[in-house]
Amino acid sequence: MPAALELARTAYEEHRWTVARDAFDVAQNEGQLPARDLELAATAALLLGLETDGVETLTRAHEEYLAANDIVGAVRCAAWLGIHLMNAGNRARGGGWLARAQRLVHGDAESEVAEGFLLIPVGLGSLYSGDVDGALRAFDQLATFAERFADRDIYCLAQLGRGQSRIMAGQVEDGMTLLDEAMVAVTAGEISPLPAGIIYCAVIGTCHLAYDLKRAHEWTAALDQWCAAQPDMIPFSAQCQAHRAALYRLHGAWSEAYSAALIAEERFGLGDRDAAYGAFYQKGEIERLRGEFDDAEASYRRAGETGFEPQPGLALLALARGHRDVALALIRGAVEGSDPGTRRRMLPALVTIELAAGHVELARAAADELRVVSSDSRMPMLNASASHANAAVLLEEGDALGALGEARRASALWRDLDLPFELAQCRALIARAHRMLEDEISAEVELQAARAMFAELGATPSVRELDALRRQRGDSPLTTREVEVLRLVASGLTNKAIAAELYLSEKTVARHLSNIFAKLDLTSRAAATAYAYRQRLV
Repeated sequence: MPAALELARTAYEEHRWTVARDAFDVAQNEGQLPARDLELAATAALLLGLETDGVETLTRAHEEYLAANDIVGAVRCAAWLGIHLMNAGNRARGGGWLARAQRLVHGDAESEVAEGFLLIPVGLGSLYSGDVDGALRAFDQLATFAERFADRDIYCLAQLGRGQSRIMAGQVEDGMTLLDEAMVAVTAGEISPLPAGIIYCAVIGTCHLAYDLKRAHEWTAALDQWCAAQPDMIPFSAQCQAHRAALYRLHGAWSEAYSAALIAEERFGLGDRDAAYGAFYQKGEIERLRGEFDDAEASYRRAGETGFEPQPGLALLALARGHRDVALALIRGAVEGSDPGTRRRMLPALVTIELAAGHVELARAAADELRVVSSDSRMPMLNASASHANAAVLLEEGDALGALGEARRASALWRDLDLPFELAQCRALIARAHRMLEDEISAEVELQAARAMFAELGATPSVRELDALRRQRGDSPLTTREVEVLRLVASGLTNKAIAAELYLSEKTVARHLSNIFAKLDLTSRAAATAYAYRQRLV
């Protein structure tokens, strides 16, 4: 065996991609490479971000397999070319390669194993279009093919697709078990580099979608080590940084999160296209939370250019700017018709925005839906989100004691998860509940604690909101919602009319009115109306 070819194969096995590619080039100059070596050389080029070189070399490998009458090898190369080109946005060329692979399969009676490769794009197409049943069928068939022909790469990709499909269908625990099985093979080094990277990044993204922060931590650390062992690899390295940015942001290390997002953006520019959404979305999230609204909008727009909606971040940005109608349209559009996993991720923001718009009944429906999906979940982050959302709605419904209990449950979970921004938001909710219960001492303690946490994070808009809330203490004993009800009472509206105006139930309006009478020591609607005029509320 020529020395260059031996070096190339050894370097490939050791994941030294630059050395492998250069050695394959030397070996190619010394004589025609076999199809398998051309396929390896193409993989090395693609992992270095050399797309044109990788595609051309994989095309030559396909042709060599055909010349050797190796239909399985030819179909494998054609299928990967199709998947890669379609993922890069070149749908015409990608579709052409997949059509060629399909023709080869149908033209060869002994190429049953090759049919498995064509189920990958079929399953992905169903998954991304929201056809969960179709995706499950395709990936179940793919797993059967892989088991029959002992193909570890295809089997693990099938397990990935099966897991994602089940999670989208709401079968979260079963889906995560399938993803764990795929990851065991990846971390054990049992599969090829390209499928390994695909599975790493897809699993971590799915963990975030499913609120499984523990798994997201574990697999992000594994991906980090995998990428660090291959410093010249471009694909997947940027996605690793985007996943790191998400975790840093959640844990309050916003400077580190922003740095990781910038690295992801840089490496995206070098060829890791799949990192674009994560890089720009995480930048947008940090900029929004810091109050850098123009920068956040630009980052969200860049994320949206990838074809994925930058939600709920863009909707929450509109709310932060005071554009409630825009925020409502964005978040409702994102929730409507979405798969269960995406819908679950949007529900907390939907609750927040509906409440800000005064639609308490609609916020109650969203909070109840979140509570149902979390009821049998062992994922603390989902449980915390559900309790937090329910507390916010209970507070607007006038049930301060109920809100206090739910907020305390949520804050304990946020603390255990080490998510400081969410914990600070929850403590602000607790403060509002104490104030509604006329416990100003406890309210002030919670407000000071929440403000300190927001200030340490650099969450400038949240600090301003709390300062405004603290200034309200001496103005009126009434909550914002109670002031709204009082104004409408003073305008002569009945409880039924007020309920329709504020999207509340008549029972909730009656509770607010009872609280108003008690706080102001009043006994009639006429006296409440007189108070409203004295305080210039109408």
